Amino acid sequence: MSRPKPFKVAAIALIFAAPEIVQADEITVFAAASLTNAMAEIEAGFEAETGHDLIVSLAGSSALARQIQQGAPADIFISANPGWMDTLEADGLVEDGTRFDLLNNSIVLIAAGTDAAPVRIGPGMDLAGVLGEGRLAMALVDAVPAGIYGKAALEHLGLWRGVAPRIAQADNVRAALAFVATGEAPYGIVYATDAVAEDNVMVVGTFPAATHPPVVYPAADLSNRDFPAEAAFLDYLRGAGARAAFERQGFVVVAE
Repeated sequence: MSRPKPFKVAAIALIFAAPEIVQADEITVFAAASLTNAMAEIEAGFEAETGHDLIVSLAGSSALARQIQQGAPADIFISANPGWMDTLEADGLVEDGTRFDLLNNSIVLIAAGTDAAPVRIGPGMDLAGVLGEGRLAMALVDAVPAGIYGKAALEHLGLWRGVAPRIAQADNVRAALAFVATGEAPYGIVYATDAVAEDNVMVVGTFPAATHPPVVYPAADLSNRDFPAEAAFLDYLRGAGARAAFERQGFVVVAE
């Protein structure tokens, strides 16, 4: 009578009980420069939770959108305004059904240092007088969302023509913030969240929401390739970890 062979039976059981190995993917995210601090937190949290690698490229939404149009290998786009996402969608570069509004923000007038006087923002304000001999730092006013919103607010208030020759334009909103933080410009227009991220500036006034289009950040999967990690990242953006990171920077999270 033959004896049982427990070793082989045990070995087979171990093989069937082995956990499934999940393949880690690399996801490239193009995100508006105003998301710099929040995306650093989100990158670390997402990678720790999922094992995927997140590559984040930050710049003005206009520059990122143009790179995507030219074939840049991005998987996800988070824009600081709907217009550039609309452009990519019209070009067939956004995966159908993946776009959603992620965040809201506001625009503010900032001053260099920490002891500037508050400025009442409204029709008739003497913004040119506030600037004195200095310049007003803004992101590119005809391309970058923060600059577009800021110009719209100044036009609405009847102030644009008086200060247009005094604008120091920067490639993106974080560069405009740096102009003020380093004292190259005494005042600037940036997002409220940018002011939170920089200790060497202070908010001296907030532009009323009625003076400019709503500041909306849409996110979407791009249509150049399709793999499960992209959906996992978009889900993460809607989750508690990302919400906390955004809210720490002063964003209003609208995604559910």
